[in-house]
Formats: sequence, structure tokens, C-alpha cells
Amino acid sequence: MDNILKYLERTAERFPDKTAVDDGTVQFTYQELLDKARHFGLSFLDKTMPGKPVAILREKSSEVLAAMFGIVYAGCFYVMIDPEQPLERLKDILSVLKTDLVLTDSTYKNQLEDAGYQGEIYLLDQERTEASLTEQDVEKLMERRSTVDSTDLLYGIFTSGSTGKPKCVAVSQQAVIDFIGHFTKQFEITDKDRIANQAPFDFDVSVKDIYSAITTGATLVLVPKRLFSLPPRLLDYLCDKKVTVMVWAVSALCLISSLKGLKYKIPEDARIIMFSGEVMPVKQMRLWQQALPQTKFINLYGPSEITCNCTWYPVEREFQDGEVIPAGRAFNGRTVFLLDETGAEITESGKTGEICVAGESLADGYYHNEEETARRFVTGAVPGETGNTRFYRTGDLGYFGEDENLYFAGRKDFQIKHMGHRIELEEIERAFEKLDGVSRCCCLFDTKRNKLLGFYTGDMDEKEVHQELKRFLPIYMIPAKIRRIEEMPLNKNGKIDRKYLAQEWN
Repeated sequence: MDNILKYLERTAERFPDKTAVDDGTVQFTYQELLDKARHFGLSFLDKTMPGKPVAILREKSSEVLAAMFGIVYAGCFYVMIDPEQPLERLKDILSVLKTDLVLTDSTYKNQLEDAGYQGEIYLLDQERTEASLTEQDVEKLMERRSTVDSTDLLYGIFTSGSTGKPKCVAVSQQAVIDFIGHFTKQFEITDKDRIANQAPFDFDVSVKDIYSAITTGATLVLVPKRLFSLPPRLLDYLCDKKVTVMVWAVSALCLISSLKGLKYKIPEDARIIMFSGEVMPVKQMRLWQQALPQTKFINLYGPSEITCNCTWYPVEREFQDGEVIPAGRAFNGRTVFLLDETGAEITESGKTGEICVAGESLADGYYHNEEETARRFVTGAVPGETGNTRFYRTGDLGYFGEDENLYFAGRKDFQIKHMGHRIELEEIERAFEKLDGVSRCCCLFDTKRNKLLGFYTGDMDEKEVHQELKRFLPIYMIPAKIRRIEEMPLNKNGKIDRKYLAQEWN
């Protein structure tokens, strides 16, 4: 029975003594990672039922990676939760999951209790003696493992929701197996590589890092979060670890280049650098290209709902100011096409439509959210297919150039990408509306300045609004500029005039 665990087991058999993961403090060989995962799996067997989600409220680490695979050994799927989530959002996430097991440590246990969590809490930092598994232990674990199938869910990732509640994208093991097969082949990732993991494990960029390593025998180098506030130390770390592959968010790469980090030190071992999450500013792209002329740079595009990415573009020249780096062409196994507002396919170059994706690796949908799943995952005509086929409507706008590459052209609705995160502006507005001193609100995104803007009517002071929003939103979702206005401007249709507000700000 094929599943993701086979890839870990095969790689541990091929490279038992090779470093599998290094978080800067703790290293596991592939055999140690496998043994640790199995110990975790055995511990979880009697704590939850197969097919259920198991949440992990903790920062990424080598041990957390082992626990993730332990969850899969127990026949469940894992959901990483950022421990810096505001209490109200943590409550929303737990209400969606309805999990009866959460892994955390003593530092974050109180957060779960404050959120009203009633299930079992497994403390990862609790001292344990891990003796070798007995024959009986192995038999018990492998009996559960034998039920794990590629169609089972592997993980859930929460994204912002338009109703004000976050959505959990549920992705199967087969979706990851299919995508990583194309990904590692396309970019020639092998056991000789050292992959620098920038993204937290609750961000789908990490999926490419983790499973590229697991399937090929590459070493996964976890970059500690604290280093991103210290670019020189971050570059020292990348150079000391001799990383060869970087699959990073645009904002993380720009953090280094915009602060002149590349003048301090260059990660010269990096043979390929891939980026996604936002449009890469060409000025920052040029700085990287000039610092690393022999390195390959790849622009990746795709939402979590299609398992990481659906298109890629090799950046083989320096783009000039005013040019746009293409999103590129579809990975093997994917069909990327455009639909107009009537649902008809757009085939002519230069005409903008909604980007849609069919083929391998579509997510199963949104966990415990059938209505939203039905709205975004639809069945209909797909180019090159006979009959009706399931596909995902991304809500992104794009067009095909005369060079046949896809170009990203913004959002169809009010969902935006900011600091590498996908955000629904409506969710920010719902948070505003929770404040007693706010009557109406409107949130905008200033693409030129890359800033979130918040307008509201009410009697609450602007500084107080900013402070109160921290109760409900992560820092990256709180508008950089918040302004109180006397009344909301309306357009002729009676809706808030967003264009007028944007002009007023400028």
C-alpha cells in the first residue's frame, strides 16, 4: 500500500547514518528520524482515532518533524499551528479541527487551556526514556501503519477565511507524492543537496523542503526564526551549513537583499534559489542575480489548494524596472487555464481571466467546510480533457503572454498576498468589527507601498484600535496605517467606495 511513510523508510534504509534534519541545535540521522517517528507513533495510537487531525502548537524543530511523521504512523494527519496566534484565532482553528489531541510543550500549554481546549495535551518537552521498540510494539505500530493509504490526508494548513474564520486546506498523501516527484526531478534535487528551510511548518512552502529531502535523501537544514532579525547571522548560518537549495518566500529573500546583506556575505554554495508567495520586485531580483551569477533562480506560483505550486519560471536574464517576472508554465501533471466572467475559457494572449488549475495534487478541499469546498473546487470542462473534470478556481487573475508564459495580474476578490501570507481582507475587517468602539470599517492593500491600510468609523482612538487588533490577528495582518474617518464614502451602488479611500490615502 503506497504512502508517504514508504519514502521515509526507503531513504532511512539507503542512508541510515546521513543527517536527515538539522535545526541548528538538534540533528537526526535518517535512521534516528525514523526511530523517533515510530516511537511517537506508538505513543499516539491510543490517544486518538485513525483519520483524525492532530494539531502541533510549537515552533518547527527536528523533534517536531519526527512528531509529524509519528502522527502519520498513527494513521492521522497533522496540522501545524503557529504558537504566536492570537487567542481568538486559536479558538477558531480548534473549533474547525475538533481534534482530541494536541502536541505542544510546557511554554504553550496555558494557551490551549485559555482557548478552552478540552482534549488531550501531549507535552513534547516532557522527559522520556525511549527504549528500543519491542517486537510487540513494532507489531502493534505496523498493524496501524498497514492501514495508511496514499488517499489519506497528510496535513492541513490554515489560510485566511472570507467569513472571518480561517479555513483548513486538507491535502492528501498522494497529492504530495505526485507533486514532489515532479518537483525533485525538474530541479534535480538529490541526496547531495542541503535544503535550507526558511518557512515555518504551518506555511506550505515548507512542504517542498520536507518532502524533497525525505524522498531524495537530501539534508533538511532548518533555519531558526530568530536569525531573520539578524541578516548577518542568517548569512553566516547559510554559509556555515553549506546550503545548496533555497525554496523561500519572496519577503524573506528581500529581507536580506534590501538590508544590504549580500554585501556582507554570499551563500555561494546555493546552486538553485526558488521563490514564491508574492511578486518578486525586479530590483531585489537583480541584487541576488548579481551576487550569485552562477545560481539558478526560479519563480514559483500556486496556492495551497493545489499542493504548493502549479507553474514555474526560470529567471535567466536581468529584468528591468517596470517589467514583470512571469509565473511561467505548468508543472507536469497540471493543467493551468483561464476563465472569463461567463465561465468560458480564454485562449488569446494578453486577455485577463481567473486562473484555474486541474490535474494532479488538488487538495481534498477545506476541512469541515463543505460549502466553501463546493464553491472553489468545481467540476466542469477542462482544456485537453473529455467530459467534466474537477478543478480549482484560484481567485487569482492572470493572462498568457505571447511567449506562452502565465503572468499574475492580481486578485479577483479582496484576497491579497502580504509578507508571504495569503490574507483575506474581509477577515481583517471582521476583526475591526469585533471592537466595541468601531461601527464600520474597510481594509485596503496599497500594492505600491506593500502596506495594509485600515479605515474605520467610531469613537475608539487609532492607537487603541491598533492595540486591540492584536487580540484577534497575527502581526502580519494588522494594518500598518489605521485611520479614523467621520463616515464611510459610498459609490453609486451603495457600497463602500474603496477607490475613493485609496485616493484619499494618497
